[in-house]
Amino acid sequence: MTKAEYLELAGQRYEAFQELNKIDDFYDYEKEFVNILNGLGREVLEKNLGTLVKDKRKKKPHNIGSGNNQQQSSV
Repeated sequence: MTKAEYLELAGQRYEAFQELNKIDDFYDYEKEFVNILNGLGREVLEKNLGTLVKDKRKKKPHNIGSGNNQQQSSV
């Protein structure tokens, strides 16, 4: 992701951040603020890592090359 792409994603939420100033209740303000940032964070992750898998239970080869599954030899 380039800086321009990130700024474009953040810029798309500028109006939503401005709308927060109209909220008087801090709890509601914070809740909407978190929702906006979660949406931005999700888009940034998807842009950097690719789209998320549909089935979150799908097995992934997460330990390939990490050495975690290699048996220790007793020498």
